Amino acid sequence: MTNTGMFFRMLLSAVFRRRSRAVMAVVASLVGAATLSCLAMICIAVPQQMNQEMRAYGANLIVTPLADSENGKSGIDDAMVEHTTEMVSAKGSEKHATYRYENVRVNAAPYVMAGVNPAQVRNLNHHWVVDGSWPSAGKVLVGRDVADAMGLKVGGSITIGYRASDNAASSGQASQSGTDGTDGTAQSGTGGTSDGQTSSGSTGAQQTQNGHVSSDIMDTSGTEFRVAGIVDTGGSEDSIIYALAGDVDKLTGSTRGVDVIEYSSGASDLTALVNSINDMTSMHVKAQQVTKITASDTRVITMLQTLFWIVSLVVLVFTLVGVGTTISSIVSQRRNEIGLRKALGASSHAIGVEFYVESAVYGLLGGLLGTATGYGMARWLCATVFERSIGFSWWLAVVSVVFSALVAVVASIPPVHRATRIDPAVVLREE
Repeated sequence: MTNTGMFFRMLLSAVFRRRSRAVMAVVASLVGAATLSCLAMICIAVPQQMNQEMRAYGANLIVTPLADSENGKSGIDDAMVEHTTEMVSAKGSEKHATYRYENVRVNAAPYVMAGVNPAQVRNLNHHWVVDGSWPSAGKVLVGRDVADAMGLKVGGSITIGYRASDNAASSGQASQSGTDGTDGTAQSGTGGTSDGQTSSGSTGAQQTQNGHVSSDIMDTSGTEFRVAGIVDTGGSEDSIIYALAGDVDKLTGSTRGVDVIEYSSGASDLTALVNSINDMTSMHVKAQQVTKITASDTRVITMLQTLFWIVSLVVLVFTLVGVGTTISSIVSQRRNEIGLRKALGASSHAIGVEFYVESAVYGLLGGLLGTATGYGMARWLCATVFERSIGFSWWLAVVSVVFSALVAVVASIPPVHRATRIDPAVVLREE
């Protein structure tokens, strides 16, 4: 029999002759591997899924024209929208929607109207609940607050008048829509006012043409639209009237750029992306993070990661103690055997290697069983607590098994060191 064959025969004999101790070592490794692999799978998969789902709740980045630039009056033109979108898409996946805001009158009451591309807005804001359909030519989508205030129903009509004086007084302010000017915190899709209504501007005489312009504050004339649907978001979007960008152009009698570009960006470093856009002063635009999305996203992920590291540290300590105690017990039971082998010429290195390999075997077995158990626990927790599914990660499973073996070997270092220092003369004298 070769030396290798004899080595593995001795190893198997040692394992099976002390099955209870071997089972304890395997169980210690199993518990550690199961806990760590379960937490790792959850902390990797759940934040990724949550990040994707968070992005469905609107923008995490908005771009507006600088108020003191020419864009502040004319908006962001199509070329600049395309250029900004290229910068955002270069850092990761992106979805975007553009908004042109105008102050309008409905039954002499001031409201905000947004010219949009319905496909873009719908793709960006999956959380919007629309009763009816999205805006189309001659049809508008009204916010829930507007509908309740005006008593509007789907399929009904609404007359919208445009007064140039309302917008002349706030020229350039539309570029700040979607932001809070007091603290710089971006708020997605707020329409430039907190309640969807605006104060009337100058009442100077204006020419009335096709219902587009009125100088009488009580004038209820305007362009009639059909109500395609009513949107309910629970936010400030409920105070805005949405129409096709082309319909807004016709209503105002002018064509200009957009006031806000909202992005749902998959960039890994959103702050760096914001800074890169703001550093391009020639673009005359300002980028801001939407904190109501990014802050909640980051907070949940940080909590999960913190929990993972705390529990992982505790489990690692218990695994080291469990495996180390078991190997110490095995060394104590085999003390006479070790002394006899050293008296017959076995080196300390050979004895140490045998114990290290035995520990690695316990770690591998515990790692395999623990990883499988951990995956089952992760699937159950994701389904019951997070209401999400989770797939099996082969690379994470391999890391878990190898790490379990390494932990078992590290835990066996102190008892193996004591085993290699056993004096055969003392042991044999005791016999």
